[in-house]
This record gives sequence, structure tokens and C-alpha cells, in this order.
Amino acid sequence: MRIIKRNGSEVTFDVQKIIVAIQKANVTVDPKRRLSQAQIDDCATAVEAECEVCGHTPTVEEVQDMVEVQIMAKGAFTVAKNYITYRYVQSLKRQTNTTDNRILSLIECNNEDVKQENSNKNPTVNSVQRDYMAGEVSKDLAMRLFLPQDVVEAHEEGIIHFHDADYFAQHMHNCDLVNLDDMLQNGTVISGTLIEKPHSFSTACNIATQIIAQVASSQYGGQSISLTHLAPFVDVSRKRIHKELKRELEKIHVDISAEQLASLVEERVRDEIKRGVQTIQYQVVTLMTTNGQAPFVTVFMYLNEAQSEQEKKDLALIIEETLKQRFEGVKNEAGVWVTPAFPKLIYVLEPDNLTPDAPYYYLTQLAAKCTARRMVPDYISEKKMREYKLSKGETEGNGDCYTCMGCRSFLTPDRSGNGYDNVQRAKNYKPGKPVYYGRFNQGVVTINLPDVALSSGGDMKAFWELFDERLDLCYRALMCRHNRLKGTISDAAPILWQYGALARLDKGEVIDSLLYGGYSTISLGYAGLYECVRYMTGASHTDEVATPFALSIMQHMNDKCTEWKEATNIDFSLYGTPLESTTYKFAKSLQRRFGIIEGVTDKGYITNSYHVHVSEKIDAFTKLKFESEFQRLSPGGAISYVEVPNMQGNLDAVMSVLQFIYDNIMYAELNTKSDYCQECGFDGEIRIVEDDHKLVWECPKCGNRDQSKLNVARRTCGYIGTQFWNQGRTEEIRDRVLHL
Repeated sequence: MRIIKRNGSEVTFDVQKIIVAIQKANVTVDPKRRLSQAQIDDCATAVEAECEVCGHTPTVEEVQDMVEVQIMAKGAFTVAKNYITYRYVQSLKRQTNTTDNRILSLIECNNEDVKQENSNKNPTVNSVQRDYMAGEVSKDLAMRLFLPQDVVEAHEEGIIHFHDADYFAQHMHNCDLVNLDDMLQNGTVISGTLIEKPHSFSTACNIATQIIAQVASSQYGGQSISLTHLAPFVDVSRKRIHKELKRELEKIHVDISAEQLASLVEERVRDEIKRGVQTIQYQVVTLMTTNGQAPFVTVFMYLNEAQSEQEKKDLALIIEETLKQRFEGVKNEAGVWVTPAFPKLIYVLEPDNLTPDAPYYYLTQLAAKCTARRMVPDYISEKKMREYKLSKGETEGNGDCYTCMGCRSFLTPDRSGNGYDNVQRAKNYKPGKPVYYGRFNQGVVTINLPDVALSSGGDMKAFWELFDERLDLCYRALMCRHNRLKGTISDAAPILWQYGALARLDKGEVIDSLLYGGYSTISLGYAGLYECVRYMTGASHTDEVATPFALSIMQHMNDKCTEWKEATNIDFSLYGTPLESTTYKFAKSLQRRFGIIEGVTDKGYITNSYHVHVSEKIDAFTKLKFESEFQRLSPGGAISYVEVPNMQGNLDAVMSVLQFIYDNIMYAELNTKSDYCQECGFDGEIRIVEDDHKLVWECPKCGNRDQSKLNVARRTCGYIGTQFWNQGRTEEIRDRVLHL
């Protein structure tokens, strides 16, 4: 059994240390009030037994709480008092160097919390450690200086989660949709160098990867680009290749027909597309941004976004090549093709690609084949999105279709009616057209819904009163995020605010005009709807007796966002938080505060957003249909998934799921497995096993448990993770049942 020390490192549980600690408190009191050695041993044994069944790796603080309870249970109140006093004195001493200890522990790679905070960061790499060190300082400043004490206490208790405190000291925002079209068509500046409009598709792809890297280094969340913005450069290359080829043939006095010339041109165009797409895939995978990881970038593939039929055909060529290359994968250090984490791909299902008689149906077949092997692309239904996302003056079914920012956070529809009057000063502004590219999210604060339920004791009246109190706390925390961005000058991130990614403001100008009126959003996150409803009603939210209560919770949070928006002119939006490490933090907090409650706090994780519990047996179609109700009530961000076995031999089933997605839910994905053992070459599913109360990954063929020699890719919370996970998330991955 293991225990987590205060600096985040894990050590073997030693019951003797508990005995020694009680003995030290025991000798400080009158002999008549002391515990006997047998009683001390009983206390230590009881604590050890409680740790064995607590469902997670306990912290030192949790163990000390258990010790206090056991001492008092023996009636030795004076001993307990002295034990508590000793803890308090030691705590005061530690307050002066907590940050130092955490930094030192992460440098030595023995801080388990930090090591497993992000499943796409390798904590042994210097650049990652440097980012984590800066993050620890930022967290310290945020908690001591920038945030109200009640917000800090609620965050530390797991009542809410103030996301990305490790970047809060700087004036940085969360995620965005990069206006790649403006930057490529009208030029940009990268590291002080003027980048003009490219003269070929391959050059455009190269510039795009440089923009992605610069943007990723200027913010802390995900970014999205559209392949549509690269499509015009295919014809630029086509015309250049046509001229070059014609000139070459004239030089050697070869005369061919126009049809033959066109065929040769298209062959070279396809070759250039292949090289350009390869540049994006390999550059994104191999780039290391200033925060020590590959850029969290999403690539959007939407045929109806093209501006002409020729552009649509060229876009189809790019999408086809992108899918082919992702299906192939990338080679790991052993030279084996494996699944990369990035870029994330999103494919839009639309009438032109959905049925066998549609002109681009072959692309959807290719997408299905790719998903079955590599877990991407994910899918947006144009039909459902145009029902949900209505800009000013639009009607249901005729709304907008656009990509999310990163893995699931969606911008609110354009409520300005005129593209926000080009407040961002983009050079590709079109009056009267809804604007999405160039917009961003200010940040997230998440409410722990099960904690609201448990704190109410199951009393409905108390629940709604406490819910409002907690939402008010979230509002004030979100305003801290907003106010931290206010007054930020454009010079803080020139690629974002001056050179077109998000705006073209003047040097020295503040970004405040972009924080209001809906141009940017700010997100109220939520987690654990299932556990919340289960505690209050005794049933899963999929049960018809509990579903109305679950929907009323969602509606109440939406109503609060509307109320806050009307009061501030800031677009608050409800966001289904993609918990990664925080799922474990919330679960441990609930267990510490309320104990083990079957079906509610008996796991090392809580359920993401509105999702059906990972262990609940439900078929894919029922799950997607059920969750679509909740997805619509999560306009600031949501994604649903179905867990599937290896589907590479059953693509017809994948296609049937895609058809169902188009008709029933806005945004969904299929989760499969994509693993490889470098020790023995096994390429099936790497399994999760328990070893001394800790979950570890093991090759079922050779027993290899060395994570550095295992390639494991799993959908973590929207993105694919490849650097392994904390114990809570690992337990959640283990508990997932198949839906198909």
C-alpha cells in the first residue's frame, strides 16, 4: 500500500510511523490519561485497515485525520488534543516552504500529482519541468495574492475547481479558434519577421504549423484551425505547377494534349498536398512549445465551409490525405506505427458525404476506417448543430456550423448581427456574416455537483439553496478570471492580439473590447451530474424517475449563466468540464468529507459532465440519444462518446453509428484502443492490473510494466492521452464498459 506525502511524492505505507506519532503525543500527558501500548497498536491497526478500503491512495493529511478519530474513540482526549496541536505547529512551519518542496519534488520526478496531471506531458523532460516550476510559483501567487480566500478554500477542498491556476499569474486566456484565413491571405508576423501570403500549398502548411506553435506558446488551452483556410492554396499551387510543367515540356520540345497536361498537373498537385499534410502532422507531433508539450490543436474538416465548388473539391483532396496519413499513424522510437495524440481531427457529417449516392461519401468511409484504428476523427452533425447554434436572426435548422476550441469548448453564437462590427479588426471581415474565427474563451471554473448534493444531506430545499450559494462562488471566481484579463496589452502576445490569430490591435492597446458583447466567452464548468442525481434520488439520471431532476439541474445552471450575462454583458456559458486529473481530486475530496457512499463516492473518480456512468450497461444508440438532451443544455462545451471494441473488421457498424450521430446528436466520438508493447511487439489492448493497491499498466503477452516501453493511447477527456494518467483516471478507464 502507498501513501502520498505533502510534496506529492508517493512512499510505501509504514504503520510503525503512526505508532511512533501516537507515542510522542502520549508521553506528553499525565500517565493516568495515557493510552496503553495495546491501545496505540489498536489505533494504528484500525487506521491501516481504513486506508486499505478507502478506494484511493491516501494522503498524509487524510491518515492523520484518521489517527485523531481513533485516539478520540479510545477516550484519550488529552492525547488527541496534543496530537492536533503538534500537527498545527508543524503545519505553520511548512507554510514557509510548501512551494519550494513541491518544486524540488517535481525536479526529482517523485511528485505523483504533478507527474500525472497531464496525460500529454512527459514530466522527466526539462522543458516540462520548467513549465511546472513556473506553474507552482503561479499557483502560489494566485492562492496567496490574486484570489479571495473563500475561493481558495473552496478550490482546495474540492468544492469547486479553479482551472489552470498554474497560468493565472500571467495575463493568459484559455482556448480559441485561430483566424488562419486572415493570417495566410493577408500576412502575419512571427518572431518579428513579416510573413506574406504564401505562393503554394506546401508553404501555407509550413506557415500554419509555425502559427500553431506560436499560438500554443501564448495561451494555456487548445486551439482549432480549419483545413478550409488552406484549400485556396491548392489552386495557387495548381496554377504554378501548370506554368512550370508547360515550360518544362516546351524546353524539351514535347507536345502533349491538354488532357494529358491536366492529368500530370493533378498528379503533382496531389503530391504537394501529401507533403503539405505530412508537414502539419509531423510538425505538430514533434513541436515542443514553451510549456513543454505538443500543441493542443484541433483540425476541422467541413466541406460546406468552402467558398466555391473548386475550393470544395480541393478541400476534399486535403481531407482525404489527412485521413490517410492519420490512419497510417506515426512511427515510435522503435519504428512501429502508433497512434499520435495530435492533431485532434473533427469531421463534419453533412448531406454531401452521408449516403452512398453522395459525392463525398468515400471520405466518410475513409473517416470511419480511420476512427476504427486511430480513434479520430470525431464527428459533428451539421444537421443538429444548425438546429442548436443560432446567430442573431437565424432560425432553427438554418443556424451555424463551426468547430469547437480544442476538445469540446464551443463559442456562443454570434449575437451581434454584424460580426461584432469587426472589433477584432480582421482583414477578412465580411459585414453581416457571423464571426467565429478569431474568438476565444477567457477561462473556466467548475462546480463539484456531488459535493452540493452530499452537503445538502439529501434535502431538496437545502440542495437548491446550497446550489445557488456555490454558483455564486463560481461566478465570483469567474469574474476573477475576467478581471485578470482586463487591461492586458496586446504586446503580451503579439501573434494573438496584433498579428491576426485573434485580432489586429495596435501595439500598446488593451484587449478589453474583446472581453465583452459575446466576442469571447467564459465558462461555468460542471462535473459529476450522475453522482449528484444518484445521491438525491437513489437512481441513475438515465432512470425516468431521475431524468427530470437531472435536466432541471442543467437548466438552472443555464439560467444562472443568462442572469450573469445580462448583468455584465459577458457571455457566460455552461461547459461540460473534461476532467482529467481533477476527477481524482474531486473524488478524494468527497471521500474525505463524506466517507464512502456506495454508487456515489466509492470510486477514485467522478463522472465527467453529464455522461452516463462509465460502468453502466447501455447500448451505443440509447446512450447517444439520451445524452443529446443534455448536450443541448451544455452550450459552452460538450462531447459524447461510445466505447467500442476493435471495429476495423466491421466498418458497416461504424457507418451506422455515424448515420445515427448525424440524425440525433451534435458532437460525438468513438473510443477504441490503440496500444503497443515495445518489449514483445504486442499490439492488442494493454491491460490495467492491481499491484499492492495501485493500478498499473501491463502487457498481457510478456508482463512488461515499464511505462517508458509501452505505447498506450486512450481517450482521456476529449483529447487522446499518451503519457498515462493518475490513479483516479486509470480506474475510470478500467471500469469502462463497451456500448457496441
